[in-house]
Amino acid sequence: MIHTPDIPRQLGAAVHQNSALNRTGLLERLFSRLFHGLVYPQIWEDPVVDMAALNLRPGEHLFCIASGGCNAMSYLTARPGSVTAVDLSPAHVALGRLKVTAAQHLTQADFLAFFGGADSAANVGVYDLLIAPHLDADSRAYWEGRSMGRRRITLFARGFHRFGLLGRFIGTLHVVSRLGGLTYAPLLNAQSLDEQKQFYEDRILPVLDSRPVRWMARRRASLFGLGIPPAQYDKLAADGGGAVLPVLKERVRKLACDFPIAENYFAWQAFGRKYAPIGPGSLPPYLEPQNFAAIRAGAANVAVLNRSMTDLLGERNAGSLDAYVLLDAQDWMNDAQLNALWQQISRTARPGARVIFRTGGADDILPGRLSPALLDRWAYDAKASQTGFVNDRSAIYGGFHLYRFQG
Repeated sequence: MIHTPDIPRQLGAAVHQNSALNRTGLLERLFSRLFHGLVYPQIWEDPVVDMAALNLRPGEHLFCIASGGCNAMSYLTARPGSVTAVDLSPAHVALGRLKVTAAQHLTQADFLAFFGGADSAANVGVYDLLIAPHLDADSRAYWEGRSMGRRRITLFARGFHRFGLLGRFIGTLHVVSRLGGLTYAPLLNAQSLDEQKQFYEDRILPVLDSRPVRWMARRRASLFGLGIPPAQYDKLAADGGGAVLPVLKERVRKLACDFPIAENYFAWQAFGRKYAPIGPGSLPPYLEPQNFAAIRAGAANVAVLNRSMTDLLGERNAGSLDAYVLLDAQDWMNDAQLNALWQQISRTARPGARVIFRTGGADDILPGRLSPALLDRWAYDAKASQTGFVNDRSAIYGGFHLYRFQG
């Protein structure tokens, strides 16, 4: 395990907004406990959208949340000067460091087989021979530690993307789908957006309206598998007029219908539980063969740390960062935490720095919560924000937001 004694406290600070003596507080504590293990085998934010919104340029310094590590690695295609990725989940940090080390020591073919297919027994031997000797001690202890009697690294021989909280959640949805007589092969083989839309309307929508799905959607804990804590669940419900199911329907519709299925690796992971055969857009950028040289060259410039955003930013020099990727972490924060974070973002931002983040609900959460003294230093780019939202293939968020530093 990666040893950082304050991680339980930091997770609690991020998630616990209510007393442990009430139901919401108990759910928050269950959710934070789940984050000690692997949650996201793949990150669910589109890095192509991120890089377009940030207009990330060679040599710039980027700060982000690690999550599954896919995006931190994919940003290397823009050749930044550095990528600092932080996460409160020790498992996510171990995964990010595994990717960084593998990029430096594997061939392109082995790297793709390890993290793309992630289902070959040969991957364990590749780890033992080529990755483990170069991996830091904490990460090595994590992957060589045992879970359910097996070394964790064997997940890459058994279909890594099917594990973790999200992978198992998607697996549960497939079980529910099969009980409803639904298989997704016709969607994955669709040749047009019209075919995808017809499949959604004829086959997926009736399952979303089924009694088991309606029952699940009414329970906040049922969405923990998507990494949605109680506070964020409430924001989703607000967008749906008090119910989450209408929001979920719209986001599944966007995922299934708005982008060509062969070019949307998020849809393939959701509906096929794997990546599509290689083609444009069928893989995260860091796994695309033509990008491997840039990934390998830039991997040494990636730092993956088991820290909170605010604490680590507080240790950085003023004016040292050009871009920030906050994912949806602010949905979890109270006003004091939000202001503390943006105080450090504003202190460390260089002139022209950009911040992107996503929200479970549609609305930007900063106005009315961030102090005017902080918010007035940043300009909201409404046009670019809307473009990012429309183009985000992951389709699971209600809003995408871009701010530019005014000094």
